[in-house]
Amino acid sequence: MVMLRLVMSVLLVLWGATLAMAETSRTASGGDRFVAGDAVIESFTAPRDAFLAASSAVARGTVAGDLHVSGYDVAVSSDVGADLYAAGSSVTIQSRVGEDLSAAGMTVRVDPEASVTGNARLMGRTVTIEGPITGALIAVGRTVVLNAPISGDAQIVARTITFGPEAVVTGTLSYATRAEIAVPERVAPADRVRFEAFSISDALDSAREDWKLDEMPMLPAFLSAFSALVISLFFFVALGALMLGFFPRVVEGMRTDIVRRPGQMIVLGVVGLSMLFGMTPIIGMTLVGLPFIPAVLLAIVVVWTFGYALGAYTVGLRLWTAFGGEADPGMAIRLLVLAGAVVAIALLNFIPFVGWVVNYTLVLLGIGAMVNVLFHWMIGNPGQALDADMKPINDRSK
Repeated sequence: MVMLRLVMSVLLVLWGATLAMAETSRTASGGDRFVAGDAVIESFTAPRDAFLAASSAVARGTVAGDLHVSGYDVAVSSDVGADLYAAGSSVTIQSRVGEDLSAAGMTVRVDPEASVTGNARLMGRTVTIEGPITGALIAVGRTVVLNAPISGDAQIVARTITFGPEAVVTGTLSYATRAEIAVPERVAPADRVRFEAFSISDALDSAREDWKLDEMPMLPAFLSAFSALVISLFFFVALGALMLGFFPRVVEGMRTDIVRRPGQMIVLGVVGLSMLFGMTPIIGMTLVGLPFIPAVLLAIVVVWTFGYALGAYTVGLRLWTAFGGEADPGMAIRLLVLAGAVVAIALLNFIPFVGWVVNYTLVLLGIGAMVNVLFHWMIGNPGQALDADMKPINDRSK
């Protein structure tokens, strides 16, 4: 759960990418604010939570609840009443955060004007902390620079750790590096410093040499696996938040189709996947369409992902109602149901064959519902059906 709700941000990147060629989109639901686009500078006045996704995302203003921001370049200076979650390539925090801060990126920076009342959890290639943190700090990266007071405990995992003149850890400082370093007495006295050596596993070292990823953050093996799990969960929960926030009626319609006609949806899912996979050789044979093959492959990945999320959400909500849950729960419950479904299905993958069958069935259900919507949109409404006497079939009394 440490960075679980940070997951409410990564998939916002995908949403921002889909709107990269469109104007900024804004909507509200139950006091929450949703904003997505290409390059967005948004001044929030949000009474509850706020979500921002863009290639270049700048968040300002005031958010009473939680703020979730994601993009390639992310800058946040909003006053946040509760938690702040940020993810991107470059993440800069200048906010006064009322509770906890969770951020991930290649470069993560907490500026001096920022402050965190609760805990801070930061992950990146380079992590720089210059704003005070009242609670505890967890920082993971290749290079971590601490130049701010930490009122609680601090846990740092990095290859290189640097302490600036403003660095003070009031609680216990625990750090893990390849070799023990000299921690200045002004940062924390020796009796409050804990050191734990770690080494990168042979498998990760081999992968780094083979793939030339030395510039990427190198994490302990267990933390890498945990991060992958958290990010995957984050991805699907954020996708659910966006789709339910922007297209609630469409999602509900597809979910209803799956519940009422699961067999038909599976057949349509097979049809839809067959069409997508079949497009690749067909387009390639035209020669002219060769440049479009990457777009088709990307479409397969996107459709597969959306289908899996929709199938998991449908099954999860169906089980929720079956065990006595309300038939029309709020957004928070729906997202919790989706998260629970994703975790449960992920655990099924440890069962040989069964896990794959369950996952593939969910994908077919979700894609089938999407294909069903597409077919109805393409066919449209054919109008009133008439009999041989040109009378409506449902009104033959006249």
